[in-house]
Amino acid sequence: MSSSTGRLFRVTTFGESHGGGIGAVVDGCPPRLSLNEEMIQHDLDRRRPGQSRLTTLRDEADKVEILSGVFEGQTLGSPIAMLVGNTDARPSAYEDFKDVYRPSHADYTTEAKYGIRNWQGGGRASARETIGRVAAGAIARQLLRTAASIEVLAWVRQVGTIAADVDLSAVTLADVEADATRCPSPEHAEAMTEAIEAARRDGNSLGGIVECVARRVPPGLGEPVFDKLEADLAKAALSLPAAKGFEIGSGFAGVTMTGREHNDPFAPGPDGRPRTASNRSGGVQGGISNGEDIVIRVGFKPTATIASPQETVDRDNNPVTLAARGRHDPCVLPRAVPMVEAQVLLVLADHWLRQQAVDVIDGC
Repeated sequence: MSSSTGRLFRVTTFGESHGGGIGAVVDGCPPRLSLNEEMIQHDLDRRRPGQSRLTTLRDEADKVEILSGVFEGQTLGSPIAMLVGNTDARPSAYEDFKDVYRPSHADYTTEAKYGIRNWQGGGRASARETIGRVAAGAIARQLLRTAASIEVLAWVRQVGTIAADVDLSAVTLADVEADATRCPSPEHAEAMTEAIEAARRDGNSLGGIVECVARRVPPGLGEPVFDKLEADLAKAALSLPAAKGFEIGSGFAGVTMTGREHNDPFAPGPDGRPRTASNRSGGVQGGISNGEDIVIRVGFKPTATIASPQETVDRDNNPVTLAARGRHDPCVLPRAVPMVEAQVLLVLADHWLRQQAVDVIDGC
């Protein structure tokens, strides 16, 4: 089972949703980077359950403990191990349907692959696994901020049919965190809240889109063939639980344009390097960053566990009706925001470190 990602900034996550805890090991973080548990906790607090009435009622503080790799507030260059304990796990809530395959979950596919699965929640397929990603992403955020002034910010762009237009150049973290939906448009946030609460009352769920911008990314990150920057970003985003779609720049809207409409004209930049007059490329051209903002969007399906009866089968292939119990998000979007940020941060940190091995001769 592959639980690792990255080449130079390498991350391995571990743990199950109702086991003893969740964590991550980050190998390849440079030494002497300022880092403490509070820096990591900030991002975990944005991901944790129970933070508003729009999320699951599971009550977890998700307090992180750094076990290795940091000394006197600085990284050592050795592996950084982090652990978050599960304190409000309720595996017994899943016992009644341990032999039932929940619709649109990983129950059947996991068992088909490995011949065994942890039926207490979603196991490794649970969104709780993303604690390790977000913790590792917080370290990547600190590295990119310190070494390259790169900023990564995401927000909820759409829930169901309710879509907000957000000014990519002006939106701030304070705007995003101003509402529990993490939609920085107050008008749309209110409508999203009403829709999510209505879905919960109806025993149903909603999906939507998270949009993300990476600012001040230098040109040159990414590779021209298999490790194109947008390809690695797409893989990272689509590895998130419930993620079903990925766009960068103009995305699928670009198919309705002509080449003349879609091309991003170059113009002389004030800092001595070319800039583009538009950004339909989303900050990546030929698989390599061009110095403009990187803009991606990730589509998430409605939460698979709903409080309504659903038809399915059991392990013996008998038809059964599933009446799910447990504590689940009626919409994953608000908590998916820091998860998307983490995935973008991990990819950028890895490619930024890889680029340092290319820029070794002056004048290039």
